[in-house]
Amino acid sequence: MPTPSDNITTLLRAWNAGDPDALRELTESVYQELRRMAGGHMRRENAGHMLQTTALVNEVWMRLMQGQKVDWQDRKHFYAVAALAMRRVLVDYARQQPRLHGGDRVQQVALEEAAELSEERSLELAALDDALVKLEEMDPRKARIVELKFLVGLSVEEISEIVGASPRTVARDWEAAKMILHHLLTG
Repeated sequence: MPTPSDNITTLLRAWNAGDPDALRELTESVYQELRRMAGGHMRRENAGHMLQTTALVNEVWMRLMQGQKVDWQDRKHFYAVAALAMRRVLVDYARQQPRLHGGDRVQQVALEEAAELSEERSLELAALDDALVKLEEMDPRKARIVELKFLVGLSVEEISEIVGASPRTVARDWEAAKMILHHLLTG
């Protein structure tokens, strides 16, 4: 009996082969999981973030549909790419925030504080992205593990399958990557 994971893999492969019905079925099959992932990302953002969960999912879906053709391996591969697309959307949004706020100041103190917090969070996200780019230059596997663990929420065992390393190696790399990122972020 096929599992939902097997069904998504089958739909991804059919979509790769050009089956338009597979894309419709795939959309129905993965939408709720993409919303869950996006919700996790948005919970880490400040309250009052201008981007909403549904908008994030829609932007990611558009990027996945318009991007270069991907040779989807399986469900985990799809969600890993989707998580990276979410990261890109949030980082792009964060990098635009200082320009969007410009020099304008809100009159009400509570809103002003909220805007400042939003700008600070945007700068933190951009700094994290910069640190991940540097980590990727230093050690691509560690960067991939951070993305899969932190952004996708995969377990060590699932990550080990994707990166082709033992769970023990993934756990060690995860710990090392956290230390490297901390160093990169704190100078």
